Amino acid sequence: MTTDASLATHAQVRLLSKGYLVVCITRSDEVLNTVYDDPPDMMVVDLSTGNDGSAEMIASLRGDSFFSAIPIIGLVKPCDAGAFEWENCPLDDFIQLPLDYNELFCRISLALFRIKRIFDNNPLTRLPGNTSIQRAIEESMGKPLAVCYLDINCFKPYNDVYGFGRGDEVIRMLGRIIFNAVRESGGGFCGHVGGDDFVAIVPMERAEVVCQTVIAYFDRIVLDLFDEETKARGYYNGINRKGAMDQIPLLSVSIGVVPTDSPHLRHAAKVAEVAADLKAQAKDSKKSCYIMDRRRG
Repeated sequence: MTTDASLATHAQVRLLSKGYLVVCITRSDEVLNTVYDDPPDMMVVDLSTGNDGSAEMIASLRGDSFFSAIPIIGLVKPCDAGAFEWENCPLDDFIQLPLDYNELFCRISLALFRIKRIFDNNPLTRLPGNTSIQRAIEESMGKPLAVCYLDINCFKPYNDVYGFGRGDEVIRMLGRIIFNAVRESGGGFCGHVGGDDFVAIVPMERAEVVCQTVIAYFDRIVLDLFDEETKARGYYNGINRKGAMDQIPLLSVSIGVVPTDSPHLRHAAKVAEVAADLKAQAKDSKKSCYIMDRRRG
């Protein structure tokens, strides 16, 4: 949106030439209706013309949870940038006039990439989410890599007995352990599917070391989550999967490891299917365990 018609027309032409679908609105009171009717991927707002309602319009959008994540870039006069009251006009970025279109194109690209990362990353662990995980698995197919699916055994009863705050801390802890294990082994991909489910992708020759490291650190740190009496018993009382009171074992981690160069894996969805089966087998051990798919034909 801009109140300068010539600037709006020129900017629209330049953005269209880069493949963007652009709608120009020259009245701030029309912006909200347009945004509510068809939410844009991002907005560029001309703030150089003074009190035309643009800042109030931006603040209004930021107050709406559905539209608060839309990236907004402001166009400002050089003399205004240092003295702008940003808390009253919550932008994501700004560009000083006169407009440098190369800079505008770069900032638009960066803003769009940034919002994709924010939406994909899990807010609890800050690890990449499902979109990045799916892409990483697809890119791994046919290569000598291993996809490790991890989750926490008996996590729901722990969450119910000790509370969501403690449960969230366990999830954050496991995320850090996985990330550090992958990094220390030489690097790879870490992702958080959601809840207590994680994915790590590492070279096949390092997969077992990563699994062993995750298990060793998790089993050591998880003991701090229980009192001495519970640790000595090896269980606490809670509700099991069938809804009955039961003796719940201490937390442990199960890992299914799937080589992505196995001939019987022809698509990424099959990786998740095989990994889920392996994790179920690992859970039967009642302690931290990893199982690797060793089929090569």
